[in-house]
Amino acid sequence: MSSAFVPPDTMPSWLRGFAEHQPVTPVIETVRGLLTGTPIGNSAMVAIGWCVAFTAIGLVAATTLFRRRTAR
Repeated sequence: MSSAFVPPDTMPSWLRGFAEHQPVTPVIETVRGLLTGTPIGNSAMVAIGWCVAFTAIGLVAATTLFRRRTAR
């Protein structure tokens, strides 16, 4: 449920809100804009923010699990 295949403006209102506010949509909008040469607005910064957040969460989780398993 993102803007990967269909623009959010063509979705029903109850689905549009969900599709516009999830991590995949800004990444797809940025890539689409860069490939087609259309303006990307602030979607690149939002996409980078989501990627940094997921990387930080993954790093903390991996470090915690690694320390728990190697502490024995």
